[in-house]
Amino acid sequence: MAVYTEVSDEELINFVAAYGIGEVTSCKGIAEGVENSNYLLGTQKGSYILTLYEKRVNPDDLPFFLGLMGHLAGKGIACPTPLEDDKGQTLGRLCGRHAAIITFLDGMWPRRITPDHCAGVGAAMARLHLAGADFAIKRANALSVDSWRSLLQASGGRADEVKPGLADLLARELDDLEAGWPDPASGLPAGVIHADLFPDNVFFKSGVLSGMIDFYFACNDVFAYDVAICLNAWCFETDGSFNVTKARRLLTAYSRERDFSDAELAALPLLARGSAMRFLLTRLFDWLNTPQDALVTPKDPLEYLEKLKFHQGVKGPGDYGL
Repeated sequence: MAVYTEVSDEELINFVAAYGIGEVTSCKGIAEGVENSNYLLGTQKGSYILTLYEKRVNPDDLPFFLGLMGHLAGKGIACPTPLEDDKGQTLGRLCGRHAAIITFLDGMWPRRITPDHCAGVGAAMARLHLAGADFAIKRANALSVDSWRSLLQASGGRADEVKPGLADLLARELDDLEAGWPDPASGLPAGVIHADLFPDNVFFKSGVLSGMIDFYFACNDVFAYDVAICLNAWCFETDGSFNVTKARRLLTAYSRERDFSDAELAALPLLARGSAMRFLLTRLFDWLNTPQDALVTPKDPLEYLEKLKFHQGVKGPGDYGL
């Protein structure tokens, strides 16, 4: 369960009282998520999400995250809205942590992904990219190519404990990615991206996308990198095979809302390799460093090694169904 900070009844009641949402009727820890402590909060006026931001979150980034959700919701994007307390603030303190209460979205994330789900997330992602165009606050991508070398080094020489030869393989791939990665002057369309739009962060209701959550990796970067993250997260089967039908539906639905440039399509294979590397490295670190008695189960980094190998063999956007 992703609950790192336990909240006492008295502290919870005092905190919630400032938000004008009635008395607390229930509060239950949420298992999903790995970065923060999340609770499903029930009050006399409805259901909400209470989030306590843990040590891995830079508090200086919280105005961006909370402000972005409010901005996107105001543009009609289906995402949570942070509540303001009686002082007009969306960010408070609870149990020594920064904390916020956000609206609850109906729906469930898809356990068995279909091409229709992929089309839904492609269209919603494009609308998110467009809606964020006039969001005033900027945040650099702290987990882009400039951070990957230090992430690998943070695992020390222990990568080979996960798979023999993994350390050398990742070092060689990093050399290629660092040499070829598009710089800010490349001209690739850029703006606000979600950067973590995995299936457990997207809700559907009666087959229709009902909301996107967990904006705590959102940042400014090239749009096609967000698309690459989704190709990795949505378009591979449990046996590791790439489902080109799902990819085609995702990309086609995206392009109906916001068309790709030729340069974006040409860059997609490299960006997909980079996306696979980013999640492989963070999973690798967690796999090697999470205590055995921790409440969070680390995810297998080798899943993303296989995805990386697939993208290394991609010749162009046609291999993604276009």
